[in-house]
Amino acid sequence: MKQILGALLKRHQDQGPASKTDVELRQRQVKFDWENTPLDWIPNEPFTSYFINEINLILPEGEFWFCRLYNKALPMITDEKLREDVRGFIKQEAMHARGHNAATEEYLVQRGIDPSRNRAVMKYLFGVIADDKPFGKQLPKWAEMPWLRARLGLVATIEHLTCVLGMYVLENKRWDELKADPVLLDLLRWHGAEEVEHRSVAFDLYKHLGGSYFSRYYMTLLVFPLIFGLWVDGAANLMSQDARFAGKKPSVFRPWMWAKWFSESRRGLLPSPLWLAYRTLPYFSPWYDPTLEGSTDIASDYLANSPAAKAATAVNSKPVVSPALQPAEA
Repeated sequence: MKQILGALLKRHQDQGPASKTDVELRQRQVKFDWENTPLDWIPNEPFTSYFINEINLILPEGEFWFCRLYNKALPMITDEKLREDVRGFIKQEAMHARGHNAATEEYLVQRGIDPSRNRAVMKYLFGVIADDKPFGKQLPKWAEMPWLRARLGLVATIEHLTCVLGMYVLENKRWDELKADPVLLDLLRWHGAEEVEHRSVAFDLYKHLGGSYFSRYYMTLLVFPLIFGLWVDGAANLMSQDARFAGKKPSVFRPWMWAKWFSESRRGLLPSPLWLAYRTLPYFSPWYDPTLEGSTDIASDYLANSPAAKAATAVNSKPVVSPALQPAEA
C-alpha cells in the first residue's frame, strides 16, 4: 500500500513545470528611518508591540541561512526558470535580513533593548544545529544530500507560514485603526508582500531536488510548534527588559503569556495560534499547492505603493549624469 501511495504522489509531483512563480523576483533595496518610531509602535499596546518586534530578532539569522543553503543548492537545479526564481529568492531574503537587522540596531537597541540573548538562540539554531556540519561534525558523503534535502524541506515549511503571516499583515487593518507607526508597518508589509510573492519557490525547489511528502509531513509536525515556542520565548525576553512587565516575570513557561496571546488575537492585534495552526492544515496535504495560498495581486499592489519600496525604485531608476555633462557652476 505504501508503495502504491508513493507512486501516486510521485506522479502528482512530476506533473507541471518545475516553477510555479509567475512574477520576476527582484531585490528592492529598501531603507527605513527609525528615528521617530516609539518602542510601543502600536500606541498603548506594549504586549503586541514587543510580540511583533521579536520578528526582527527571529528572522535575520534564518534568512541568511536560507541564502547559504540555496547557494549550495543552485548548481543542482536543472530547470532554468526555477534557477532564476531561486536567485531572486536569495536576493530578497538577504534584503529582508538586512532590513530586520537595521530595525534591531537602529530602533530596538537605541531604545534600550538588549537583543544579544535572542540573537544567540537563533545563531545556535541555524549556525550550529542546522549547519552543513551539525554540531561541528563532518557528515559522511552519503548523508550530505539527504541532510541538504531535509533542510530544504525545513525552508519550505517555514515559507508556508511566512506566506500566511504575510497575508495577515497585508490584510490586518486593526493596526491602522490604532494609529500604529507607519515605518514599522511598512517594514512588516513590504516583507510580507515579498513572502507572498515568492511563496512557491521553496516548495518548488524541495520537490525539484527529490523532497518527499512523508518527510514534509513529519517536518511540519516538528517545525510549527518550534516556531511558536521560539516566538513566545523571544517576546518574553524582550518584555522582561521593560519595567512595566516586572510583576509578570515573562517566560515561555508562564501560562499568562499564551493566554495574553489569545486575548490579543481576539482584539484583532495578533494572529491567533489556533488560527495559525488551522492555516497549516493545507500543508499536510499530499496535493498542497502554494499558489493557492495568498494573493499575488494583493502583494503586488502593496509593493507598488510601499513608501520604502517606492523610494528604493526611485533611487535605482535615477539616471547617472557624467561629470562632463553636469552644468558648470556660475
